[in-house]
Amino acid sequence: MARPTRKSPPKSATSRSPAKSAKTAKTAKTAKTAKVKKSAVTPGKAAAPAQAQSKPRRSKGPRTVTGKPASPAVRSKAEHDSVAGYKKRTQEGHRAAGREPASDEFASKGNRVERRRREVDDSIRNIPRLSENGAMLHGSGRSERFTQTDPWRAMRILGEVIEGFDALAHVTKGVSIFGSARTSPDDPQYQQAREVARLLAEQGFAIITGAGPGIMEAANHGAKDAGGQSIGCNIELPFEQGANPYVDTLVNFRYFFVRKTMFVKYSNAFIIFPGGFGTLDEFFEALTLIQCGKIYQFPVILFGRHYWAGLIRWMQSRMAGEGKISPGDLDLIMLTDDPAEAAQAVMDAHAAQPSHEDV
Repeated sequence: MARPTRKSPPKSATSRSPAKSAKTAKTAKTAKTAKVKKSAVTPGKAAAPAQAQSKPRRSKGPRTVTGKPASPAVRSKAEHDSVAGYKKRTQEGHRAAGREPASDEFASKGNRVERRRREVDDSIRNIPRLSENGAMLHGSGRSERFTQTDPWRAMRILGEVIEGFDALAHVTKGVSIFGSARTSPDDPQYQQAREVARLLAEQGFAIITGAGPGIMEAANHGAKDAGGQSIGCNIELPFEQGANPYVDTLVNFRYFFVRKTMFVKYSNAFIIFPGGFGTLDEFFEALTLIQCGKIYQFPVILFGRHYWAGLIRWMQSRMAGEGKISPGDLDLIMLTDDPAEAAQAVMDAHAAQPSHEDV
């Protein structure tokens, strides 16, 4: 029978050998002396700061969300690619519905497209000013064309507002439906948007969209199914966007803010289907106006719980959690996957609005 092995007790500091203890103490003393000598100040010479002795870390500079340098060149390429990407998605939406995009039709008429592009750009940014010498050589004198000045632009904006008011004056109650231009007719979201619009049009609501393909087309299609008013507020872009064939009343706008005014003025609710930047723009525009007391009894409905879940969680944890918005502000938003539920919310809110006599 094997004997059990006896475990030796752990060595304490006092049980170490005298030679080893002396060596450890000597090492600690040497390190302490070296530290004191390093930090000593030579008379007449200031001590160098600790940070100066360490090698400075090279900054990578500002970065984009994807980690690329936030340089003008990168930004310029991103802007160019963004326009091209938006054009591609719009074209895909038209092709998914079985028709050729209007931008392809106009591409063969290069001069017309280029003229339209310049007009759109000139209405947003002033053209570069020539030097005195350059103006003289180009024969344009010291003044620019009046149609490229701000007073003319202000008159054009006013004219666009009046045109929009005139075209939509017959709309007494309407609903604006937003969403991606890329959604194909085979997508369940297309069918849901069409059903929501049909239910609302049957109750006398005019359906207002951005006139493009995808979700916008689905909403206009639903309005036509019910024999209701199908309205499209088209925006001029650097490429020809083209209106979907289900629009009865088409109003073209040069300025985004004028078009957004029409969406709010002639709508009693916004229904937001999955989409991109433009969709989010309209979503937060409505919330801001409600928050500031500019509009009331105005449902803002996010359709598609799965798509919007991440945004809602961020709004709860960050915006509300850090006090950037009030907790009750989140109650301004309705989230649903049911067309009938969305339509009923709009009808209930409209019924709750006071009449003009009450106001």
